Order: sequence, then C-alpha cells, then structure tokens
Amino acid sequence: KSHEKAENRFNNRFQFVAIVTASTDGIGLAAAQALGKRGAHVVVSSRRQANVDKAVSLLRNENIEVIGTTCNVGNREDRERLVNMAVEQCGGIDILVSNAAVNPFFGNILESTDEVWSKILDVNVKAAFLLTKQVFPHMVKRGGGSVVFVSSVAGYQPIFIMPELRTFVKTALLGLTQALAPELAQSNIRVNCVAPGIIKTRFSAALWQSEEVANEFLKLLSIKRLGMPEDIGGVITFLCSEDASYITGETITVTGGMNCRL
Repeated sequence: KSHEKAENRFNNRFQFVAIVTASTDGIGLAAAQALGKRGAHVVVSSRRQANVDKAVSLLRNENIEVIGTTCNVGNREDRERLVNMAVEQCGGIDILVSNAAVNPFFGNILESTDEVWSKILDVNVKAAFLLTKQVFPHMVKRGGGSVVFVSSVAGYQPIFIMPELRTFVKTALLGLTQALAPELAQSNIRVNCVAPGIIKTRFSAALWQSEEVANEFLKLLSIKRLGMPEDIGGVITFLCSEDASYITGETITVTGGMNCRL
C-alpha cells in the first residue's frame, strides 16, 4: 500500500516535493523546471542569494511552485537548513536531485593539494551521500521516494582537457549509486544516476566555447550537436516518475551517442 501511495502522488499535481541542489543555472535549473512542470513543489538552492532569488522568480513566472535558499552542500548546517526548509514549508521530501559540484583544480593530478582533495570530495561526493542520508527518514515517512545523482560521462572514460581529478569524483558517484540502491530499495526509495556528455552550461564552458574544441567533441557524437541542460532535465524527471518505478541502481548516459562503455 505504501508503494501505491507513493506512486499515486507522482500522478497528482503539486503533491510531491523535490530538492534540487545547485539549481539556479544549467542542469540544476533545467531539472527544477522539468520537475516543476510535471507537478513538483521544487526547492532550489545555490551558494548565492542573488542567484536563488533570480531562479525562484523565473520558475514562479512559469507557474511552478517553488521556494529557495542559499546552500553550500559541503557545509553541514547549510544542508540541514535546506532539508528542514523543505519539510517545514512543503510538508515533506519525495525527491532529491544531487547536482552540486566544484572544480577547484586544473592540471596534473599529482600536483593537487590536500585542500583541493578535501574540497572536491566534500562537495562532489561526500555531500551527495550525506544529503541522501538526511532526506532518507523524510522519504520513508512519505512511503518512498527517488534520489538522482548527476555525474558525468567522464566517470566512465576520461575526456581530453577535462581535469583528471574531476573524472575520478564522477566515477565515485557511479559507485555510490550502486552501493545505496539495494539498501534504500527496502524502503521503496530508488537511487539512480545521470551521466551527461558535453552539455552547454556555464560550468562546462571550457569544453565548448572554443569552436575548435567543440568540433572535436562533435566528431565523437552520433547526434551532431552539443547537449542542452533541458536534455538532462527531462531524463532526471523520468527517473523520478512512476514510469521509472522498476529502475534503481542504474546510470543513464545522455551523450548524443558518444561511445563510453559496453
């Protein structure tokens, strides 16, 4: 019955609540838009209040139910405030989209420092797990839920000019997905991952702003265009919907046909 209750919520408008981290731009904002248009009450976040205000205004203009707060996911107090805000103002949590990432280092991985490792692991990997742990009891109260991690195709195969350290942490999210899925499935919570290819966002500008570099990437793709944030937002929304109710522990690559695994 709890399974039916959870699935029925996903059919009704404004009956489920979605936290999306790093959701004021790029893939995160596209995910918030797609979920909101499907009926989610969305909780957006970013490290800067001005960005949060801008995203909330944009989404409300699209008739999406949304609230927002500043949040550095690497900070425990910020994560707690984000979760508490969703519970207190929206009534619970059904969906977590963990999208936040930092890239504080470019260069040879052997030249990276302890501080760089700590920052990139805290935000890109550790926070994804800790947020999942924090929302878990609230999803249980709602009869189930869905967690989606945003990784990268670089987690399977390094991409030229992409820092090696970033590649490593993207691979870690693939493993985290598989580690959490069996345990959370017992509580009717699904855990999946999306591995985008080259998507035109501000965060990935170094990979596509140069026409020469962009053309090299296009040679690797079956679909001869670079991806857009909306391409990823739609897949995330699918994974959070009842259409994906029999999918957990999986990573979906969204690459335009880039050959990245068997």
